[in-house]
Amino acid sequence: MGSKRALHYVLKVGNRGQTARFYRELLGMKVLRHEEFEEGCKATCNGPYDGKWSKTMIGYGSEDSHFVVELTYNYGVGQYRVGNDFLGITIQSSQAVQHARQMKWLLAELPGGLFEVVAPGGYTFYLEDKDQPKTDPVRRVALAVSDLQKSLHYWSSLLGMKIYSKDETKKNALLGYGDNQCKLELQDIGGPVDHGTAFGRIAFACPKDELPNIEAKMKKENQKILTPLVSLDTPGKATVQVVILADPDGHEICFVGDEAFQELSQTDPTADKLLNDAMDADKSAEWFAKHSRQKPSA
Repeated sequence: MGSKRALHYVLKVGNRGQTARFYRELLGMKVLRHEEFEEGCKATCNGPYDGKWSKTMIGYGSEDSHFVVELTYNYGVGQYRVGNDFLGITIQSSQAVQHARQMKWLLAELPGGLFEVVAPGGYTFYLEDKDQPKTDPVRRVALAVSDLQKSLHYWSSLLGMKIYSKDETKKNALLGYGDNQCKLELQDIGGPVDHGTAFGRIAFACPKDELPNIEAKMKKENQKILTPLVSLDTPGKATVQVVILADPDGHEICFVGDEAFQELSQTDPTADKLLNDAMDADKSAEWFAKHSRQKPSA
């Protein structure tokens, strides 16, 4: 279990300006990396799209020790349909609660010192009204499942996650690869999981040598492999190897070789400027407005 670690969750966004404001100003995250691509990813990192896209890694610190968010932007898509698959990310940060109030962002108070806030694109975040820790404040990612027992078998028995807690009454469970890592919460919703067109992907790192074993185990267990072991290139950066899986409800799971990923994921001090420059240079919304058309929805 100790050889694997949680890295990030992928969210597709249609408006980078509004999105950047939410993550930077409200949540208080920092842009760690920003990369532009001229064509679609062969591991469908940007979804089933072939055109120009960008990837922005944003969080409270490097993926070596923090769980971060990957914001994927396809230049030709203005909006995605959110399903019931992604149930939210929980962050411990009274500072974010204060920022939300200052920005007059809609903030719903829940029992137990918890606040709910919705990011552009319709993605839910839960804020614990406690001082932000010096360690990673991202506590857990919650995903919907249709059969908790089936999902626990997959994530724990097959993928080796430790079950930290299980509530039979609430039909949920908390799992993880380490005590000090962001946890995965599985919530049984008692029905089908709908991924919409905004469907995300959760990523974990493991030693490169474990990737063929993960793929072989899933084949043996007749589990779905979306992308067999493949190498992914990032211009000017390290080439990483990944295997992309799907759990019983279709949640996409990426396992990436840790050795190359640690090189790829180094924080770029120019990342914030790169994102700003890309947003300034993006005239796609203006083009559609000029032609009296709306940017297509996925």
